[in-house]
Amino acid sequence: MTSLARGLAVMKCVAEAEQPVTIAQVGRLTGLSRASVRRCLHTLLLLGYVGQDERGYAVRRQALSLGHPYLSLNALAARAQPLLDTLRDSLHESCSLGVMEDDQLLYMSRAEAIRIMSINLRVGSRLPLHATSMGRVLLAGQPHAVQEAYLARTTREKFTAKTIVDRAELLIELSGVASRGYAVVDEELEVGLRSIAVPVARHGKVVAALNVGTAAARKSVVDLRDMVLPALQEAATILST
Repeated sequence: MTSLARGLAVMKCVAEAEQPVTIAQVGRLTGLSRASVRRCLHTLLLLGYVGQDERGYAVRRQALSLGHPYLSLNALAARAQPLLDTLRDSLHESCSLGVMEDDQLLYMSRAEAIRIMSINLRVGSRLPLHATSMGRVLLAGQPHAVQEAYLARTTREKFTAKTIVDRAELLIELSGVASRGYAVVDEELEVGLRSIAVPVARHGKVVAALNVGTAAARKSVVDLRDMVLPALQEAATILST
């Protein structure tokens, strides 16, 4: 077991205890030697993640910072759901909230429009960043070095004849998205599908994206910009505060 794994095991043990625990108790519960437990707890004490008194060791509030980004995103998804429901009902199109995770677009919230045929997407679905409107908004909100690193380590699939996969072309597109404040993907992920997305920012940093997806036969690119974009931007402004 690596030092990191031992440290996490000790942290988990202390966090799950209902009252302060001793080195001996942590050792028994984790199967680690007392020496290993003592070293891990010493490090966690220095970092402020655990505290110590005469009864033993207990988790401190500083440990909450480890899960703050995850908890914040889940809170954002919960706040977004009623907004997505309202957008769906007013626009009669499916609406989603997504974030970037492991070089993919991860769907966090979704309001599905009732159609005879609909895209099979749900919370937890993943799509490539380069060929989706939300993915491009999320990439456009990253520093140039992050964009370059993503393009260097990924192989981008060309889903349709329109899909942009070339590195230079994508960088130009991302620059345009950042300048415009929104992204439109026109039949690049699948023939017959269009979508538009806007960023959701917190403290000046893009943390998520909102989008509306539609059939190309139902709405043109101009329709998306004129009819859908203002409503999306209004919802994003609410989520960004």
